[in-house]
Amino acid sequence: MSRIVARPLTRENFAEFGDVIDMGGDNHYPINGGKAERYHDLATAQALGPNGRVLISMVRGTPYGFPLKLTMVERHPFGSQAFIPLSPRPFLVVVCRDGKDGPGEPHAFITAPGQGVNYPRNLWHGVLMPIGEAQDFLVVDRGGDGSNLEECHFTHACEIHLPDGTK
Repeated sequence: MSRIVARPLTRENFAEFGDVIDMGGDNHYPINGGKAERYHDLATAQALGPNGRVLISMVRGTPYGFPLKLTMVERHPFGSQAFIPLSPRPFLVVVCRDGKDGPGEPHAFITAPGQGVNYPRNLWHGVLMPIGEAQDFLVVDRGGDGSNLEECHFTHACEIHLPDGTK
């Protein structure tokens, strides 16, 4: 079983896999008479396919035990999928590039409190993985006709470890 240690999520080390959603970066400006700051254009929602539309939902995720035995990843051929935490807690993000016959080697990231992610369509990724306690998320993804879910179950699981000191 291969062993992967999750690394901190940054815009730079996650750029090839999707968007980091947080209040960092330079694209922000005041609105509402200076009483609010808009962090603008943080991710692009995709909703292709028959009757495709963007959905906004909420999900309550249950934490996983670590080290985590990763046995499956999924992807969505018709749309992107964004997870934005509603509490300042980290969560685990697992992604894979396309391999020869399905997903390639997994890459694991741990978000900073308050960071979210947006996976583009067709990116292999793990399921929602809160750390330590249940966590609520705003989810932006695709609704419409047709199957927008493809799963791949690994023949050999890998073990994902959190960095030392993660709670």
